[in-house]
Formats: sequence, C-alpha cells, structure tokens
Amino acid sequence: MTATATEPAIDTRPARILVVDDERSMRELLAIVLRREGYEVLLAENGRAAIETLEREPVDILISDIKMPDLSGVEVLRAAKQIDKNILGIMITAFASTETAVEAMRLGACDYLSKPFDVDLLRMKVREKIENRHLRQENVLLKRTLGLTHQFANIIGRSETMLDVFKMIETVARTNSTILLTGESGTGKGLVAQAIHFHSLRRDRPLVAVNCGAMPEALLESELFGHMRGSFTGADANKKGLIEVAERGSVFLDEIGEMSAVMQVKLLRVLQERKFRRVGGLEEMQADIRVIAATNQDLAGRVADGRFREDLFYRINVIPIALPPLRERREDIPLLADHFLAKYSEQMGKHVTSISQDALQFMLRYDWPGNIRELENTIERAVALESTPVVLPESLPPAIRGDSPRGAGQSTDGLPDSGFDLEAHVKEIERGYIAEALKRAGGVQVRAAELLGMSFRSFRYYVKKYNLR
Repeated sequence: MTATATEPAIDTRPARILVVDDERSMRELLAIVLRREGYEVLLAENGRAAIETLEREPVDILISDIKMPDLSGVEVLRAAKQIDKNILGIMITAFASTETAVEAMRLGACDYLSKPFDVDLLRMKVREKIENRHLRQENVLLKRTLGLTHQFANIIGRSETMLDVFKMIETVARTNSTILLTGESGTGKGLVAQAIHFHSLRRDRPLVAVNCGAMPEALLESELFGHMRGSFTGADANKKGLIEVAERGSVFLDEIGEMSAVMQVKLLRVLQERKFRRVGGLEEMQADIRVIAATNQDLAGRVADGRFREDLFYRINVIPIALPPLRERREDIPLLADHFLAKYSEQMGKHVTSISQDALQFMLRYDWPGNIRELENTIERAVALESTPVVLPESLPPAIRGDSPRGAGQSTDGLPDSGFDLEAHVKEIERGYIAEALKRAGGVQVRAAELLGMSFRSFRYYVKKYNLR
C-alpha cells in the first residue's frame, strides 16, 4: 500500500538537515550517515553558528545536541521555530534528563535521542520525519484535487482482500463512525486512514496524526489536548492540541494499544462526551472530530489481560477494518515492486527499468515479515546495487533469495524412503542460523542481521518467531 505515481506532485528535493554539535567527531559522523541517505547536510559547531545558518539557509530538520558551551540545543530550537515554525527538531543528549527532553519536545522538537545512539535508529527517525512532512504536503494537495470518487489514488492493490478493503472504505468514509484499523506493521494503516478522511464529508478540514507509542504520557496528553501557559516548566504560551487543530476534521491515533491507562480514560471521555480540557485549563472545549485508530496488536487479547480498557475498546471498534499482510496478497507484489522501482530509479538517476522474472519469483515466494515497508527497502537496495537495466536476483538480500551456506549433514542425497517433514527441517535450520548469528554478534540484533544479509525488521521478526533472546 503506497502512493501511486499519478498523485499530485510534491516537493521532491533532498531534505536539508542542519547538524549542531560541539564535538567535531559527532558532526562528521552524522554528516557521513545522513549524506549517504541522500540528504543535504549543513554543519554548525555551536548554537550561535547554528542560528546564523538558520537565518540565511532554509532547513527542513534541525538535529542538535542539547548541552553546548554557548547556547543549549533547546535555545537553538526556540530560535529556529521563530525563524520557521515548520522546521522539525531532533534533540540529542548525553545526559539522560527526561525533563530537558520533554521540554524540548513541548517547544516543538519532534523527537530526541540519548547518546550513545544507534545510527540506524537515527536514520529511521529522520526518514520517518521526512515521510510525515511529505504526507502533510500530500494532504494539502489531495484536499484540492480529490473529489468524492470511487478511486483510491494513494493505495495500490488488485487482490481480492484489497478490493474488500476498498469497498469498506467507500462504504464507511462518509459516516462519522469511529474506525479501528488493524494489521501488522508496514501494511499501510496510515494510508488507509488518509483515504477514509479524504473520501469523507470532513475532507476540507485537517487530518492530524499522532503516534501514541512514541512519546511519554505527559507529552502525549499535551499533544492531544494542548496546554495553558504556565501549566508546566517551559510552557511559555498557550498551545492548541491536535484535537483542537483537527476541529471538524479527523484524528488518526496510531499504535493506540500503547496508550497508558490514564490516557485511555481521558480519551474515553472525549469519545463519550465529545469534550476535553487543555492541560492546566479549566474551560471545557468541544471535540467535533472523527477518530480513526490503528494498532498492530491484539486489542481484544489486551482487554482480556487487563492491559486495555474494555469500554474504550468497544468505543473505538465501531467499524473494524483488517489490513492483510503482504504474504496474503502476493498478487500485489509485482505492482508494488514496479512502483518502487520507478520511484528509486528516478531518485537515484539510474536507468533500472524492470525486474527479472527470477528476481520476481524470489520476491513472490518470500513471506515479507516487514510487509510493504520491507518490500520498499528491498527495491531501494536493489536499485542502488544494480549495474544493469534489470534487477537481477544477485541484487536482492540473501534472505529473500533463500541463500544459506550448506553445512555438514545437509545434503539432499540422503532423503529417507519414508520421507520427512521438510518444512520443520527448514525451520530448524533457519532457527539455528538466527541463533548462531545472535551468538556471534554478542546479542546485538543489528549486527546479527548484517551477518545474515537481512534487514533488521526481518531479523527481529524471526527472533520473535523462534522465541530467541
């Protein structure tokens, strides 16, 4: 599930990132990592130099150390927001001060990392922020260009399961009922939420999204409900929450299963009474919103375990829509792969125009534990590595090709006359390699995934599948 090539054009220039850190080695490391991702990177050795750069150069993302000799990263962020309120901020700190990090996020930072951090995690966070910015741009364009049609321009799929999803979207979009999207990570729940909103009667109003599992309880409360000036340290002005911003529009609550018990109670009140209060405020405000929630968890099971409120579950599960994993809609793989191929060939300026039948067969047989996100990463990797106009099997990760070194006793010559359980045998071999990679990597999953030529998401799936630690 992804955006199609026929969508309205958005800004596709490389994102410009300003890295601020008084440690030269950290600046240079981040510059190397981010430039390899295709971003334009500017560097500043202190807060004052950063502000000077911000005053003369447009910047998409600010990545700043919090503790610096002249100005703190929080002060740099405050100045950056005055220059450009839409700038995204990621704060880095070597001091595990939750209060400082939360203060930075209340001022507008979208995330923070504690040193030392995994560069793969930084890559993921930066990519996520850029994708979210593009989605917001698409929101604006889609509001201008999408009328009420029977097309779903932001979703790709022709399988029966996806056609059922399309029909359900078409049926429920024009209602105000609360919707619960379920499915594994990477199946496109965010894009379905967009499709529902932009085919609804609220399409001319905002669609705002919040990841309920990505921030502490206090910060989530402020993000959803807003806060009043002076209600906590750093609250130097009144701030609207996302519910207020989405007035007469839609709110997309992703990973709702991660919401704390306290926040579940507060959300339940919004759904029942359509009222809320800002943090530190006394005035009750009306909440004219449509809620679309999403989870990759078994919420019914969490209710049974006492980890999710039963009354809230029934409030959000008015209209459930289950999104199938990619392994259950394999006929959509060629469509998705062709789309990503065109996307990354253009981005990288490479003339890679097709996928060989052998490579496609490998992809059709693979189970895709990371779903569409993993498929996209695979095609991006293939385009980057491919030296011919056609994606060949050699450009696919070994896990997708099914490659594994043949050890002693694994010959196929000794097949018993009575036969044997091939699937169980393959699983045992697979489990052995996963366990051995973990052992050699000292338990570091990122390194173990590299040893096997797998994506981290795929490796994590198999670790969970085989209950390895």
